[in-house]
Amino acid sequence: MRTPEFEALVRDAIATIPDFFLQIMTNVDFHVRRQPLKRHIIDAALDKGDTLLGLYEGFPITEAFDGNMAPPDIITIFQGPIEDMCSSDEEIKEQVRKTVIHEVAHFFGISDAELYDWGLY
Repeated sequence: MRTPEFEALVRDAIATIPDFFLQIMTNVDFHVRRQPLKRHIIDAALDKGDTLLGLYEGFPITEAFDGNMAPPDIITIFQGPIEDMCSSDEEIKEQVRKTVIHEVAHFFGISDAELYDWGLY
C-alpha cells in the first residue's frame, strides 16, 4: 500500500475517536513511519517475538506534568509491521484502527495489561 493511502487510514481511524476524547488531546501529534527506528524498539521494551505496530511517546494525562511549553506527545503508527501481519486491505484498515485506539489509550494512562484485561489488546 502506498504511504498516502496508509496515512488516510490513520486519519480515518483518528476520526472515529469521540470528540470528547479528541478535545482533551490538545498537544498530541500523529505520525506515520514505514518502520520503527532502533530507538523506538528500545523505548517500547518489547518482549521477544513482539512486533511494534505503534508507539506513544509523551506524558499520559494521569501523570503530573507541568505542560507549559512542552513539546507535543507523539503517537506513531508503523506501516510496514502492520502490512506484514495483514493479508488484505480490510485487515490493514482494522489493524490501523486498533493500533490508533491502543496508542490513544496510552495517552489516557491505560496500560497494555489493562487493555489486555479488557479484551482490547
